Amino acid sequence: MQSAAERRVAILEYLCECRQTTRERLATEFGVSNRTIERDLLVLSCSYPIYTVQGTGGGIFIDEDYRLGKKYLTDEETALLEQLADKLTGDELGTMQAIIKKFKQPRRGKK
Repeated sequence: MQSAAERRVAILEYLCECRQTTRERLATEFGVSNRTIERDLLVLSCSYPIYTVQGTGGGIFIDEDYRLGKKYLTDEETALLEQLADKLTGDELGTMQAIIKKFKQPRRGKK
């Protein structure tokens, strides 16, 4: 049986992988009650960009720019990849743009 701290780390990892889920799915995944998941999310949301949306299409989300471990490209690395992307076309260009988007340092105040 996992401790609360271990479960919360696992929930954070799960959210970082799938980006969106529901309370019910988390409860089933971790074998705990919805209320336990609510408490875990409350604790996690104090330190991580986790939020909920009500209604159709709603659920539990983690900010799309958040990456566990916070390993991002430096500005110099981003600039180099953008320069190299200028020479690419088609699928290669799309792949490079996806890499840049995934690993570029998010800017504060963006939403």
